[in-house]
Amino acid sequence: MFGNTKNEQNGKANGISTASTTSSNSLVHGTNVEGSLQADKDIRIDGTLRGSLQCKGKVIIGPTGYIVGDITCENAVIEGRFEGVLIVGDVLHVKETAKIEGDVSTSKLVVQPGSIFNVKCKMGAQSGSSRKATMSEEEVMELSTLGKSKAAMS
Repeated sequence: MFGNTKNEQNGKANGISTASTTSSNSLVHGTNVEGSLQADKDIRIDGTLRGSLQCKGKVIIGPTGYIVGDITCENAVIEGRFEGVLIVGDVLHVKETAKIEGDVSTSKLVVQPGSIFNVKCKMGAQSGSSRKATMSEEEVMELSTLGKSKAAMS
């Protein structure tokens, strides 16, 4: 039903190559999904998702894409609409056509002019899902001492 093996030869079906060195998932325009999705590789959303999405790679919400819910991923590029909680381990790119509302946590953020970015945002190494950074006791002491010496100079 879904695979036609009659015309497939050497990774080609009807003259179109089906062999790929990189694979990704997609939810095409006009498709509506309610529920939870999990992806081990990159995923592109051009349709509508109401629910949660966990991705070990990059999430791309295309210009016609719309997600209401929660996303946890390593990287994200938003061109469409998102409402909910977005947790990005590394880099979040917000394109000029994007509209984002909700809570965002990311290590690095790139926002293009023209986008709508109405969020409560946490940034930095501790904010991303796969990163943890803490100050050592020595660094805290050093900062504390520096503050006291500046106050004494005044």
